[in-house]
Amino acid sequence: MHARSATVVAIASLASAVGAARAQTPDGDVAALVAGEPFQNAVAFLTRDYDRFVAEMIRLTEIPAPPLAEQERALAYLEMLREHRLADVEMDAEGNVMGVRRGTGRGPMLAVIAHLDTVFPAGTDVTVKRAGTRLLAPGVGDDSRGLALMLAVLRALDGAGVLTANDILFVGSVGEEGVGDLRGARFLFQEGRYAKRIGQVIAIDLTNESTDIWRVANAGIGVIRYRVTFRGPGGHSYEAFGLVNPANALADAITALSRSAVPQEPKTTFNVGVVGGGTSVNSIPSEVWMDVDLRSESSEELERLEKALLAGIDTAVARENARGSTASGAIASDVKVIGRRPAGQTPVSSPLVRTVAAAARAFGFTPEYRAESTDANIPLSIGIAAVTIGRGPGGRAHSVEEWTDVEPESVLRAQKVVLASVLGAAGSAPATAHIN
Repeated sequence: MHARSATVVAIASLASAVGAARAQTPDGDVAALVAGEPFQNAVAFLTRDYDRFVAEMIRLTEIPAPPLAEQERALAYLEMLREHRLADVEMDAEGNVMGVRRGTGRGPMLAVIAHLDTVFPAGTDVTVKRAGTRLLAPGVGDDSRGLALMLAVLRALDGAGVLTANDILFVGSVGEEGVGDLRGARFLFQEGRYAKRIGQVIAIDLTNESTDIWRVANAGIGVIRYRVTFRGPGGHSYEAFGLVNPANALADAITALSRSAVPQEPKTTFNVGVVGGGTSVNSIPSEVWMDVDLRSESSEELERLEKALLAGIDTAVARENARGSTASGAIASDVKVIGRRPAGQTPVSSPLVRTVAAAARAFGFTPEYRAESTDANIPLSIGIAAVTIGRGPGGRAHSVEEWTDVEPESVLRAQKVVLASVLGAAGSAPATAHIN
């Protein structure tokens, strides 16, 4: 059979199988999809593609991508995208790299996204080491595996000749971690050329820590981060004793925050992660500072906690100025937001979440719904249906002991879930579709 004819037959088979299950639940739709010849052909391709998947994961991991300095990895990923049959492969103004896999244009664009950056500073040894089926290196799972998985899924779709109803935008994003403050996702979904076209989002950015559970983040944890600086006159620890001391105000503010009452549901947390300042042990510091992280699944609870932090800072300054001498100057605070990630949620009952959950169940996983802080926070906050899903087994993310397991069966199982999720969300093309 001619290759073009075989492809169209495969597309027709997929459309027929999925169409027959339209009246069923998402589990029925996905079951029909994964039983179809096109999906099975794509899975066969993934099996053959295993070595390339692992090699690309290693290659990406060993290209440093420190916070706010992801360009080297972004350029490498841009070239990887260009090796595939995508339209409009490009790097946008913020540094995201992307390309479009054309569908028939029947529905809203699906964005599939994994992030390029890591939490590790420049100079970190990112050489990948092997221990059995484990790969060990900073960032090898988070999110090099997600990036490599996107490419593998893309090749499988092409290899099986599967055409989708909707266009799929494959994105390697910048600025997902820490101080990056989701800058890549903000630009993509708010200002980028596809911002008004994207209707659904699947982010690949979770580790599967159990062989039986598939994590589905349908909610975004709201995050606010502050750099709080306290300044005062400073002086000699003995001769100037009695002057106001900014370290006292900082300690008072931390103590006040530590006593904040927060609910367990919706989960709400606070943390002072970094403190600094001063010049010597025998000097009253003229400046000290702290970095504060506030999180909640609820926008309302996050706002309440933020107000408590700010009130505690004001009270700490006032108390220290009342306690000590201000003859040489008073304590003052400088409060700056260094990160703000909005909260949001796609209901469990939504078509996207139900499809992703059905894909997990189709391969023996139990979906676990949860809230996370990922690139999906941005589309969630502006009403775009979005989920974050797993990339495969691993552990110790954000540590230099990070690992991911590439045992072939577990790799393929995770890839099947992602492939079924993407196909289920993008929709099947009609049987009469043509390939250009």
